[in-house]
Formats: sequence, C-alpha cells, structure tokens
Amino acid sequence: MQNMVILGATGSIGASTLNVVACNPKQYKVFALVANTNVAKMLEICVQHQPKIAHMVDAKAAQLLKQQLPSHLNIEVTTGEDELLSLVSSSQVDTVMAAIVGAAGLPSTLAAVKAGKRVLLANKESLVMSGQLFIEAMQRSGAQVLPVDSEHNAIFQCLSERSQLEIGRCDLTGAGVSHILLTGSGGPFLTSDLSTLSSMTPDQACKHPNWSMGRKISVDSATMMNKGLEYIEARWLFNASPEQLKVVIHPQSVIHSMVQYRDGSVLAQLGNPDMRTPIAHCMSFPQRINSGVEPLDFFKVGQLSFLEPDFNRFPCLALAIEACKQGQEATTVLNAANEISVQAFLDGKIRFTDIAKINEQSLMNTATHPLNNIDDILALDAQSRRYTLDAISKLN
Repeated sequence: MQNMVILGATGSIGASTLNVVACNPKQYKVFALVANTNVAKMLEICVQHQPKIAHMVDAKAAQLLKQQLPSHLNIEVTTGEDELLSLVSSSQVDTVMAAIVGAAGLPSTLAAVKAGKRVLLANKESLVMSGQLFIEAMQRSGAQVLPVDSEHNAIFQCLSERSQLEIGRCDLTGAGVSHILLTGSGGPFLTSDLSTLSSMTPDQACKHPNWSMGRKISVDSATMMNKGLEYIEARWLFNASPEQLKVVIHPQSVIHSMVQYRDGSVLAQLGNPDMRTPIAHCMSFPQRINSGVEPLDFFKVGQLSFLEPDFNRFPCLALAIEACKQGQEATTVLNAANEISVQAFLDGKIRFTDIAKINEQSLMNTATHPLNNIDDILALDAQSRRYTLDAISKLN
C-alpha cells in the first residue's frame, strides 16, 4: 500500500490520478490532497477518498473547506507554504503526484525530491525553471522521479532499463540512441489560415482536438509552447543535447513519442489519448496496473500522419528551442513570461498572436543572473513576470 499526496488534486491530472487510485484500492491510499481555491471540488473528492489531510494553498479557501467538511471524516485541513513543504516531506508519504500547474508547483515538487520521495512529475515547469538544481537534488536524495507527461512517459518506456534507472544522467549515445522524437498534435489551429490566428478567441484556442485539459495548457498546445516546454523538460530528464531532440507533429495523438536508435530502429509508445495511462504506468513502475483506459483499436485509428513543425505558425515553439540552447536563465524567463501572456490572452487583454510577441520581448529584455538556488530562480521568475506585465500594459 502506497501513501500518496496529490498536488493539484482538483485539476485534470488530479482527477485522472484519483480515478486510477479508485481502480486499484488495495495498492494505493490517498494520504493528502492539495489544491488552491476550488473548495467545492475539494469537498467532493475529500468525501469520496477521505484523505488524512486536505491542504488549501489559499487561506480563505482552507477556512471554508474546514467549515463544510463533515466532522465524522476527521480530515485535517491545513494551509500555508511551510505546512505544504512539511506535508510532502512527511515520513508517512511514499509517493507525490506533482501536478500543480506552472511555476507555483516548483517549491513543493522540489521539496518532495529533496525528501527522497517517489515523485510522479506532471509539473514540467519544475524542470524548465530549475533544471540542473532539480537533477542535482534528485541525485543527492535518491528520489525516484518518473515522468507523467504523456510524451516523456512514452520516451521513458522506449528506453533501455539502464537508461530508465538513470533519469537526469542518461548516456543516450552509449545506449545507442540517435534521436528523441517528441510528438505533438499541432493543436486546434494546425490547418487554420495564418491570417486568421490573430482573431482566434480563448474558447477556440481551448478546443483541443484530442485531449481534455485545463485552459492554460490548452492555449499552450495551440501555440505549441507546451511542446517547447516539453523539449526543455526532455533535455533535463534524459540528459539530451539539442542535436538529439526533434519535434514531430502527429495530429492523431496516438503515438505519444518515439526513440530513434543508431541501428535504424524506432521504438514508439502508442495508446488512446488519456492521461490515466501514463499516470498508471508511473504509479506502478516497473509493474503494470489497470488504468481504466480502453485499449487502442487500430481499425478505428485508420491512419497515422506526420508533419514537420512550421515555425511561422508556431513561433513559441521556436522561442522555447532557442531558450533551451541559451540555458537555464533563458528558460526560466520564458516560462514566466508565457504564464503571464497566456493569462492575459484568456482574460481578453491581448490577441492570440500577441502571446509569442510578448514572450519574445521578455526573453530578449529581461536581465538575467546566475541561478545558484531556488531563491535565485524565484527572483528571476518574478522579474520576468514584472517585465511581461509592463509589456502587456504598453501593448494596450
């Protein structure tokens, strides 16, 4: 029986994780649930899964939850950053699902890594922002980090057992790997006329053709910034050079990613586009458990197609690849800028095509400095956000 903490419990990854737990009740116990402000959803899942602790990042939300929870459940409600970091480091916790969206997920994810936990990494921003510091902390503590993102999980499954045990320090060349092929659907605007992109609405951007996701990550899929962030994450997870990473557009989202070997072989992981599959794989690795996902029906799939990315259509992808080449400071700046610009788009303050323009301005103009610890990272993150907000205000 594994005691689990689910960070981001009220989000889509949290819901999928709880679904897998429900399919395997003899193997997993929800020790704690963590959310930000969604009291109604937290109340619902607390009643269903009855964790020992329910943590709300927002203090007012914590108070409301405490008032509404049935007393007979004996669920402790906590709030505060220190309490959260203590929770993920607790000796009673075996596994932490790190699914808080964005930079907000870094401190708790890194705390779980430093505590040597089994960390199921769905928060790609942790590696985008902290990279080398994250990998070094993992190696010092002996934490086992398993990639939940469908693309990185697919790559992980296609690597040798030795490489799987060497996350963050893989010798891809020694393992015979020539390229990691990250697949992406291209999102809802893959075939839209370029002249129409500036008028696309948030609702249109969030209509992903294959996946059901939150609004921020849906917009990132539409710009392909999400693939860019995954490119950066893959660089750290698999110790890959830029020359070893390629992005392939695959509209059907059936092949989740591939690994190309120097003998000409290409190994691919396929499955229906459902996050419960990679979540179940990480929860049970190296075993396999029931995920609740229907097996892939090849006759319904019909055909698989592939395209080379068009950087004129997806400038955010080009920015992320360039930032990865520049280094940790650049990827930290870009991630922060993108979170602000995407939110501005969702709030109706800027156009869809302004996201890339604002991100590029921030990447070019935010002054950087060496990142020696998490405080340095968070300071640069905050600096990039301030610049981006100012750039948005001048745009309007």
